[in-house]
Amino acid sequence: MTAQERELPPLSGKVALVTGGSRGIGYGVAEALVARGDRVCITGRGEDALKEAVESLGADRAIAVAGKAHDEAHQVVAVERVMEAFGRVDFLVNNAGTNPVFGPIAELDLGVARKVYETNVISALGFAQQTWKAWQKEHGGAIVNIASIAGLSASPFIGAYGMSKAAMVNLTLQLAHEFAPAVRVNAIAPAVVKTKFAEALYEGREAEAAAVYPMARLGVPEDIGGAAAFLTSGQSDWITGQTLVVDGGIFLNAGVH
Repeated sequence: MTAQERELPPLSGKVALVTGGSRGIGYGVAEALVARGDRVCITGRGEDALKEAVESLGADRAIAVAGKAHDEAHQVVAVERVMEAFGRVDFLVNNAGTNPVFGPIAELDLGVARKVYETNVISALGFAQQTWKAWQKEHGGAIVNIASIAGLSASPFIGAYGMSKAAMVNLTLQLAHEFAPAVRVNAIAPAVVKTKFAEALYEGREAEAAAVYPMARLGVPEDIGGAAAFLTSGQSDWITGQTLVVDGGIFLNAGVH
């Protein structure tokens, strides 16, 4: 459903920056924030995908800045554009991520491991530094880091990704401690969510993949959007430094054979 086909609520006065927001989880988050009246800036690599996402979100509610998440210059420009367009940046959702390898960690190319960390962790720190300096230090706000259950347990064949998401959980703790009380910082750790990014984990065998979840289905971007909306709302004003597991109950099966 496009912005023209739905009735949007009055503006909330709040503004969010969502990295990796042109599709998948990032778009689901942006959509949830727009649905409650926030304005958003989404980032991503592809100009065309960003343009399509902005049209769907509503050109009066959303803008986009193309670039690579780990590029410091892009981080600066993205935050500058938000401030120019909307005059504030209350919320940051660090969603941009990559997982370019599938295989045992014993054979992991160290250059690839560095790339994963640059995109999944260092970029999140960079964006947090920029939003802190531009607005949040003086005016407050909230940050949500998209981690993964892969960062909370062993994650066979996606070890580099899991390591980076574990680092994202700890980055959440560090930022929450340092930025308090002005800015609350939390993380979301999803299980498998039906996105292009995660297709390799369920494509062609979705029913089999979903069968191991107590909730009997895989996640969808809206599930994470709802969690992010909560963690950036007044209803979570006394929550910081936490990682919210959104996993359809899969962790309930830990240790069950």
